[in-house]
Amino acid sequence: MDKLLENNTIRLRAPEPEDLDLLYAWENDTSLWDKGASIVPFSRYSIKQYLIDNKYDIYVDKQLRLMVTLGETGELAGATDLYDFDPFHRRAGVGILIDRKFRGKGYALQTLSLLEEYAFRFLNLKQLYAVIPAQNKNSIRLFTKAGYHQTGLLEKWLSTGDSFQDAWIMQKLNKTHPME
Repeated sequence: MDKLLENNTIRLRAPEPEDLDLLYAWENDTSLWDKGASIVPFSRYSIKQYLIDNKYDIYVDKQLRLMVTLGETGELAGATDLYDFDPFHRRAGVGILIDRKFRGKGYALQTLSLLEEYAFRFLNLKQLYAVIPAQNKNSIRLFTKAGYHQTGLLEKWLSTGDSFQDAWIMQKLNKTHPME
């Protein structure tokens, strides 16, 4: 098997205590809240406790966060998550964040590709999915380019505070899964 979680450009790795400041900034960037699941600020303490307490075992935590680093410099460019991990049904949700200064360089697509390879080849998952706000055209383009398909529309799924917006379910099936 080739090296998992890295290519010539980026590497996915477990979070380290040194990532605290950047994780704190990302989790508390209110301009990102309508694109993900956060609706309240996180304290520095709660993120530090997450870094300490998390087992980094997807079978225990039912989620896995990986940091996206640049291969040449090791600079932190983003984070990606497998969440709602279901080992029986062999599926997980996917989330991704690339820091503003690194967007438009292809890192998000490479991250999804590495995460998919890990999920399909190593964890033996049958499918990955993402729930994306219908207005988030950049994410929809990214996941479409990565081979995900829009398989469902969740009407009025996400609250914006004073209204609701629709969300797309996008899925990618592991076509080489042995139970296919």
